[in-house]
Amino acid sequence: MKNTRKVKDSDSSGVNPRQPCPCGSGKRYKACHGSSGGVVDVPVARPFDGLAFECELVALREFVPSGTARLALKDDREVTLATVLPMAAAALVRADGVAFLGLQVQTRSNDISRDLARALTWLLEAKAGDVLPVVGPESDPGPDPERLQDLVDTAAELPVEVHADFGWWLPEGSEPSGDVALSLERANQAIMPTERIGPAAYWVDAGEKAHLRWVRPEPEERLLAAMARLHARGELTLGEGSRYAGSFRAHGLLVPVWDLDPEQHAREWTAPAAELGARVDAALASLDDEPLTGNERRARDGLLGRQITIR
Repeated sequence: MKNTRKVKDSDSSGVNPRQPCPCGSGKRYKACHGSSGGVVDVPVARPFDGLAFECELVALREFVPSGTARLALKDDREVTLATVLPMAAAALVRADGVAFLGLQVQTRSNDISRDLARALTWLLEAKAGDVLPVVGPESDPGPDPERLQDLVDTAAELPVEVHADFGWWLPEGSEPSGDVALSLERANQAIMPTERIGPAAYWVDAGEKAHLRWVRPEPEERLLAAMARLHARGELTLGEGSRYAGSFRAHGLLVPVWDLDPEQHAREWTAPAAELGARVDAALASLDDEPLTGNERRARDGLLGRQITIR
């Protein structure tokens, strides 16, 4: 008998059930948000996709110790993004009314973007002195929670300011005391000196070595191919005193890392980093017309095996 079962091409959302779910989970739509009853909390591999400042967000969340940035919202309001807030709070309003949204926080869902939107929604209604310790699905004001991309100006730049300490936790002119002073002192002692030397490119003094950690927006396979082309030519470097160390993945993006001479100041690496960036861009553009050679493919295989872990 002929099989006459009809396959549904799409549901009321207009999404083909066989296609990847728009939420970015990597699953087919029918097995994710298109399943019976829907799915609210699924792993999102690239939570900041679609934001012009995606790479900066990854850096601020993963390895910049003390940093802030003004975040522009779609309704023209502004809040201040912060790497770490006192007691690792998700959000707070300082005594002088300045609102902070924390990035380096514990999350209770598998979508950091959604958790940040939850904290941001709370923050816009909070008053001076209010603190949101943690945020998660139970914080949702309704059944269809928004994501950060729904609330902010996705095309805006993110003017990052890196700080030498956490003095910005307090209003200007305030003097910490008691537990606040102790907490501030401990946080300051844990900071590794860090400077931003280019877009999403950060110099970090780790003691015996200094590093360049550079969050890149390109798809991993394409970026590795471009880096392999440079490596085969001996050009995957910032010059004397530098060495490509490896890379790690963070929120769907690849973060290459270079070891640097710690005796040289961060500013001395600004121009070499810009020159390396131009070489990477040129190598990326060349991939469309020039496939990798055998030597370059071997170089890529070597790069694939150089995964590192940061602390």
